[in-house]
Amino acid sequence: MLLTELGRHLEGITVTELAQHVRLPRPTAFRLLLSLEQTGFVERVDNKYRLGWKIARLGRLADPYKGLISRLQPLLKGIADELNEMIGYAVVNGEADFDLIAEAHGSRLLTLSKGYVGTEFPVHASATGKLVMAELSDDKVRKLLPAKLESLASQTITSREAFIASLTEIREKGYSIVDDELEEGLFALAVAVRDTSQRLIGVLAITGPSQRMRARTIASIVDPLSATARIIAGILQEGQAAN
Repeated sequence: MLLTELGRHLEGITVTELAQHVRLPRPTAFRLLLSLEQTGFVERVDNKYRLGWKIARLGRLADPYKGLISRLQPLLKGIADELNEMIGYAVVNGEADFDLIAEAHGSRLLTLSKGYVGTEFPVHASATGKLVMAELSDDKVRKLLPAKLESLASQTITSREAFIASLTEIREKGYSIVDDELEEGLFALAVAVRDTSQRLIGVLAITGPSQRMRARTIASIVDPLSATARIIAGILQEGQAAN
């Protein structure tokens, strides 16, 4: 519980803040953090705590996507250079569950420097999340989401029913967009990666500054992304056949 919460605050968090987030008494949280710090799972910087070196080491040892990333990275870099923006690939694990496992940056000098691998994204305000939710029935979405959704930027959809209505368009078009919904000034578009039975197994997304991305036509983004998504699907299918 503590480690999961620390993973949401990569720059660090105070004991008091952490205790509030995980609903533990401050002395209990402090005692647990002290034990984790002594074993290398947590490190303290000034008055804040963050994940330690041992977590990173265990993560590398247990990474189930290591082989997949090495196969996909050249493709991601290729499409990132072609579109000159950041490209990310997420693995779909199940209903409303996905992990961004790889990303590549274009050669443009003024591009996004922030990386998102390992970040937990809100499904209602991310292009990947929207695409994943569009796979579910409206009733299922109602069961998974609260009636009031968190506002993260000026254009975030904050009504569950409005969000459900937006999923219909995503299902029809085959791609999802967020524009000033996750972060102010951030635009992202995502397309599906499907297996031979048309099951959603991954999501390929492009992310860039809203002003620059709006200057493009949607087709100029969707077409190369979709072509790359089909290549990725073929690579994954070959991998399954080999196993």
